[in-house]
Amino acid sequence: MRALLLSRQVIRGRWFMVYACLLIMSAAGGTYIFGIYSPVLKSSLNYNQKTLNTLSFFKDLGANVGIISGLINEVSPPFVVLLVGAAMNLFGYLMIYLSITGHIARPPVWKMCIYICVGANSQTFANTGALVTCVKNFPESRGIVLGLLKCFVGLSGAIFTQLYLAFYGEDAKSLVLLIAWLPAAISIVFVYTIRIMEPPGGDAKIQPFYYFMYLAVGLGGYLLVFIIVEKVANFSRAEYIANGAVVVFLLFLPIAVVVNEELNTLMKQGKTPPITVTVDQTPDISVQQENSMPKSSAIKRITDMFRPPARGDDYSILQALVSLDMLILFFATICGVGGTLTAIDNMGQIGGSLGYPSKSINTFVSLISIWNAMGRLVAGFVSEIFLKRYDFPRPLMLTGVLLLACAGHLLIAFGVPNSLYIASIIIGFCFGAQWPLLFAIISEIFGLKYYSTLYNFGGVASPIGSYILNVRVTGYLYDREAGRQNMAAGGSGKELGCVGVRCFRLSFLIITAATMVGAVASLLLVARTRKFFIRGIYMPVPASGGAA
Repeated sequence: MRALLLSRQVIRGRWFMVYACLLIMSAAGGTYIFGIYSPVLKSSLNYNQKTLNTLSFFKDLGANVGIISGLINEVSPPFVVLLVGAAMNLFGYLMIYLSITGHIARPPVWKMCIYICVGANSQTFANTGALVTCVKNFPESRGIVLGLLKCFVGLSGAIFTQLYLAFYGEDAKSLVLLIAWLPAAISIVFVYTIRIMEPPGGDAKIQPFYYFMYLAVGLGGYLLVFIIVEKVANFSRAEYIANGAVVVFLLFLPIAVVVNEELNTLMKQGKTPPITVTVDQTPDISVQQENSMPKSSAIKRITDMFRPPARGDDYSILQALVSLDMLILFFATICGVGGTLTAIDNMGQIGGSLGYPSKSINTFVSLISIWNAMGRLVAGFVSEIFLKRYDFPRPLMLTGVLLLACAGHLLIAFGVPNSLYIASIIIGFCFGAQWPLLFAIISEIFGLKYYSTLYNFGGVASPIGSYILNVRVTGYLYDREAGRQNMAAGGSGKELGCVGVRCFRLSFLIITAATMVGAVASLLLVARTRKFFIRGIYMPVPASGGAA
């Protein structure tokens, strides 16, 4: 009977909900390993680099434009969002898999763009259904929550890589199949676990988050060690299967933290007398006065829409979108995320043009994934600690991340021998670190009432930056250089391959300049919000806000 009571307490408890979010997030980053299967897309469908970058843009567009998932979450419970996302993920990536394996006729490019956009857009449904819900359940630890959950999204690339090697061997086409069914299956299994719960009080325990962090670091460390060893050793299929089993075990290990916390909760409930909650029935005089006032004119109501409240209060969606703070943050994100995402999406082609073997290219992708995760973890936890202890504003930490990213871009631009390993670490770390900072800043300045929608609006900056810096700049300059090399060799100028440092040099010099401009914009936001962050921003936050 006691075991049954404990099982029920675990499944319905707050910490099992967090664990379910971690698992969903660990399978929600299939877009980050585009660099592994993009060469298969290019060769199977005979695409040039610009066409491949166009597909990459629609992938980024789908992965970051989550306005629809946000609006759905405003009016429906999280399980609806998760179910819709699971269906989209399965459809989009399954159609890509059928296309590159020849099971269906080769689709035109516009159809492939739709498939990858739909599949990638499922990531926003997972983020909205799981991550936004978790932030609302722990509003006073939002930086930690964002860093932890985003860390598992970052690790998902390396997790996918190891699992597909265990399941399918070195078949990049089957990786697309794994991306199709695994995230959908996990979302369906845990769909009813994710729900809005009453936020804990001011004395709520946050120690379990640190236990989860230690386990995330352990998982990332194991993956990093395996990747390094994999670079110098050849593993058999059985060894890859064993490695996959270890990864799965490490993913299920946090359940021990959940059981321990819920067992402690159950024991305390047996010793603590029931708490009586008194509801204040005193009429809200301010509401009565407000209702007694005559209705404002239409012009005044429209004016009020554009008159923002104090920073930290709940903005309406429109007030937030037209806020100068949001526009500055949005522009800085376009420059920063757009540049790092361009490097990630083109890592396969960058490595190939510089003469790295395919095994090293897979290493770069895995390194990006792991350091992407560590960047999210560090940015979330460290920014929270610095903010609470030293009033260190998060926008200033964002500025530092953007400046660090410039170093990674310059290493790619100048093609220093063997520097791509270091560049992969810097790019992955900086790409990951920007996300929890961005989303925490949005929640702190504009409130949590409409966070589902504003969270997803912040992500729109990524595909805009990707389109400008990846498609219009990098793809165009790569194809121009490839054509020049082919013409110099006596060809027609239509060859798809490019070799040498010049393939990406000018592109990444432009990206470096754009990232520097983003850092300057971030400094402007620091100046505008300095007093807000210094005075201390954490106040009791309502439980529900706009989403249910």
